[in-house]
Amino acid sequence: MEPSATTGGSETTRLVSPRDRGGAGGGLRLKSLFTEPSEALPEEPKPVEMSFHHCHRDPQPQLGLTPERLQAQRQLCAACAVCCIFMAGEVVGGYLAHSLAIMTDAAHLLADVGSMMGSLFSLWLSTRPATRTMTFGWHRSETLGALASVVSLWMVTGILLYLAFIRLLHSDYHIEGGAMLLTASIAVCANLLMAFVLHQAGPPHSHGSRGAEYAPLEEGPGETLPLGNTSVRAAFVHVLGDLLQSLGVLAASVLIYFKPQYKAADPISTFLFSICALGSTAPTLRDVLRVLMEGTPRSVGFEPVRDALLSVPGVRATHELHLWSLTLTYHVASAHLAIDSTADPEAVLAEATSRLHSRFGFSCCTLQVEQYQPEMAQCLRCREPPQA
Repeated sequence: MEPSATTGGSETTRLVSPRDRGGAGGGLRLKSLFTEPSEALPEEPKPVEMSFHHCHRDPQPQLGLTPERLQAQRQLCAACAVCCIFMAGEVVGGYLAHSLAIMTDAAHLLADVGSMMGSLFSLWLSTRPATRTMTFGWHRSETLGALASVVSLWMVTGILLYLAFIRLLHSDYHIEGGAMLLTASIAVCANLLMAFVLHQAGPPHSHGSRGAEYAPLEEGPGETLPLGNTSVRAAFVHVLGDLLQSLGVLAASVLIYFKPQYKAADPISTFLFSICALGSTAPTLRDVLRVLMEGTPRSVGFEPVRDALLSVPGVRATHELHLWSLTLTYHVASAHLAIDSTADPEAVLAEATSRLHSRFGFSCCTLQVEQYQPEMAQCLRCREPPQA
């Protein structure tokens, strides 16, 4: 085949017969393919590597659960399995012993199983990517799972408090001291095992932006960043409350075993230690409500963040400063920075973003740079919010 003339930057070929190959001397011409230059194609744009101050702190978004959440998932699965086994044993033991206190402990374990299953579901849900409807993703499902865990424990405890009150009014019940003592001893061991499984140390110190794993270099005065998964923390608080109640039930079972006439210790222990279990959930409920109400992260102060932004060279004023959290460890910040006319906006943006990430551990920062105007000092919307 030989090439024909090209038209419009494209080339065509035609077949060459054997007769066309002969020359004057009978020699055979070698077939060759000539390509005429065509129009140059536009080069594809090469991906540009963004500088350090760009909003994307990680090269690529992480897929699936982070190592911290994988650890939380393993802890919850192990604790849930232990909880189910010993809950079944407590139900049988409480029925044989006719003990409301044992059944109370079993009901608390049932509430723990439900809360742990809800936490596992919220961990799975949090891996879903962000959408145009859920632009922040599903991180806050972890906080909702912790809230459901606390509410479920309060509901079950309220029912058991009512039953304990009825038993205090009426004495028509019998307690098997031996069965109660054995079951209470097993319950204490079960709660100790679950507390060991759910106990979590803080993740290693890191200077990179890794979402929930991030540990800041500088915190607010006198405060530390709450580390660990929220759902695991709520489950751990549940187990501590159950352990306290189990110890009380064990003490009551010892008393009833040796002094059967003091069977009222069964509903009394249920009443007292259920109240303690309710009180143990108060810190978790406070933190969950702070997240849901878009409150400033507990480990970050408004004034230190404002001062850090004002200390950036070229920044004259800052307003519309907002600090909130998606979870206890996923912090978000946004602000307007008013700069001098001679300042470099890109340099200001780079320095301000770097300080927010490195000093306070914000996982997401949105900063708007604008020219400073004298009337900003009198603008009502540009004023700082008052103290709570």
